[in-house]
Amino acid sequence: MGLAGAGGGVLAVPALVNGMGWTMQQAAPVALFAVASGAALGAFEGFRRGLVRYRAAFVMVLCGLPMTPLGVAAAHALPQRWLQWFFSGVLLIVAGRLIRQALSGDVSATGRKLANIDPATGRFRWNPTSGALFAGVGVCAGFLSGLLGVGGGFFIVPALRRFTDVTMHGAVATSLLVIALVSSGSVASVLSRGDTLPLAATSVFVVATAAGMLLGRRVSSRLSEAAIQRGFAFLLLVAAAQMMAKAAFS
Repeated sequence: MGLAGAGGGVLAVPALVNGMGWTMQQAAPVALFAVASGAALGAFEGFRRGLVRYRAAFVMVLCGLPMTPLGVAAAHALPQRWLQWFFSGVLLIVAGRLIRQALSGDVSATGRKLANIDPATGRFRWNPTSGALFAGVGVCAGFLSGLLGVGGGFFIVPALRRFTDVTMHGAVATSLLVIALVSSGSVASVLSRGDTLPLAATSVFVVATAAGMLLGRRVSSRLSEAAIQRGFAFLLLVAAAQMMAKAAFS
């Protein structure tokens, strides 16, 4: 998550489902709590380096938070196997796009941009199109966070890279702020339904995630955008394979 601005939840949920034998509904709040804590550390570091596009992040958060309860409700209503297959499918789609971009050398995700940075100010040019883009990304990230128990960074980072001209490092830092706040909202939605967090497992996950976040942020400045993008795609494929195996053989 420190390297790619995503990947915390998409790795944590399969790890808990496969390693602990939990359902996705049980794994989600533990993963979200740890991801929110780690992402907050990464977002703070991004603020210090001036990488966070905080106005865009707050629009995404404001639009995403109301969607998390709907995602949580849908997760409890859907059969476990359906959730696992849907989780796997989403990861494969995102990984496929990243791999296609990497193989074509198009790591900057060139194409029509819906939100552009003004070179004079270094900030996004705000208009109805850019506002709608950030709102839409927030809605999708919030619903997926509640539904799958992830922070939503695996959707936010590719969307920012595809539809804006922000750098990979800026997309990562902005994603971490959104993840921290949206994941916190998802945890609150889960707990409001009467679910509980296992204290020991949650504590271990929070400490480990924080340590990994700090290490990832330190290493990220030494890696190219292409290397980060390829590594992120590989992690998504691993997570998808784990979840597909669980769905097929459970």
